[in-house]
Amino acid sequence: MKTLMIVSALVLLTEFAEAQKLKEAEVPIAVKEGFKLAYPGIKAKEWEKEGDKYEAEFDLKKTETSAVFSTDGKLLETESEIALALLPKTVSEYVSKNYPGHKITEASKITETGTGKVYYEAEITKGKDETDLVFDENGTFLQKEENHAPNDND
Repeated sequence: MKTLMIVSALVLLTEFAEAQKLKEAEVPIAVKEGFKLAYPGIKAKEWEKEGDKYEAEFDLKKTETSAVFSTDGKLLETESEIALALLPKTVSEYVSKNYPGHKITEASKITETGTGKVYYEAEITKGKDETDLVFDENGTFLQKEENHAPNDND
């Protein structure tokens, strides 16, 4: 059962690897209403769609944040940028051991709405190569996400 939950969460996380950018007018009303209910008074800077899910990017208390919604407007997860120092220690140990010469350049905390389950994402770079690594709440490596070019506005 635990494995099934982890696999389900990873599928949800990886669905946004190549999201399609949308104009706000293209976002379903139910999704926009769900966003407005979850984040009253906040304006989405950007909308993306991957599969049947929608992601709003916005600033929340000066923190870069994104929220993922189902087509019916249900909040599924929230991802917030965090200071590198807030990553579990095992994340930097894993990167040093498995990705020599790479540096952690960005970190995020991902929280599933329904379960409260927490994941961490560490963006690592070496030269022009960027890779996202996903870890569980204890800092145990879960998966590597597709490489992407720097500054591709993903």
